[in-house]
Amino acid sequence: MARTPVSGIEVFLAIVQEGSLRAAARSLGVGAPAVSHQLKALERRIGVDLLVRTTRSIELTDAGRTLLAGAAPAFKQIVDAVEGTRAIGKSTTGTLRLTMPRSAYKLIIAPVLSDFQAQYPHVCLDMSINEGLVDIVRDGFHAGIRLQGRLTAGMVAVRLTEPLVPCYSAAPSYLAAHGRPQHPRDLLSHKCVRYKSVTAKRIWDWQFAEDGQVKTVDPPTRLIFDSMQSVTKAVRDGHGIGWSLRAVIENDLRSGALETVLDPYVAKLSAYHLYYPEQNRRLELLRLFIDFLASKRESPAEPFV
Repeated sequence: MARTPVSGIEVFLAIVQEGSLRAAARSLGVGAPAVSHQLKALERRIGVDLLVRTTRSIELTDAGRTLLAGAAPAFKQIVDAVEGTRAIGKSTTGTLRLTMPRSAYKLIIAPVLSDFQAQYPHVCLDMSINEGLVDIVRDGFHAGIRLQGRLTAGMVAVRLTEPLVPCYSAAPSYLAAHGRPQHPRDLLSHKCVRYKSVTAKRIWDWQFAEDGQVKTVDPPTRLIFDSMQSVTKAVRDGHGIGWSLRAVIENDLRSGALETVLDPYVAKLSAYHLYYPEQNRRLELLRLFIDFLASKRESPAEPFV
């Protein structure tokens, strides 16, 4: 099937609108010879003359009138669609769709959400709180927030936090009844509450740092949840030892509802990053959001792109 000569049709419409090849060339920002060449190429590909050119005027042939009647409104629709698309990319109003785990929302978004809404009252943040790995392109998100080690390959990534500090904790009632582990291997004789990834469909590893090496311990598990919020709730209720980001349970630690264990062996995690596909780089709503988050960091470790 032969390709439709769209660029030639644009030249044809410009000639008709402007009344001459030279005027059409000026409106298109090209030379008059280029306009003449594209018109001839269009007529050659269609197989019929579209214009009758004299030294004084340009007249449409019957074929030219037919093409004008059909192409002019269709081409205007294309131009309007392109301009509408360009406007979306530059708009500072609309909806920004984001996905992130609950801990990222609590640590990064929640503390500054009121300020963002006050500064950008015409921006709607449509946020999906999801612990699993999400294909942001397939699922229609503009961007996501994840740990660096869990980012999708090929994405543009912007660091939002310093490396995160996890912790293992338990309720005082549990520790009073079962004792406090002194070494990661002691977990083998404890009740543990663990998280299972929805997407990977496996229980997250428990990792510890010892003698400069990161080691994995697989303790016996009494409770498994696919929600980190549920893990924390079960640990707070005294059902066992669980893993969490320290910043997420800081209030529980201060109140005494939870106590940390095995602190000397905790292995740091990577930082949270905002990530998005390259094609969203020019999306103005996303740039506003990134710049806003950058302005709220006390000491940005890297520029936001």
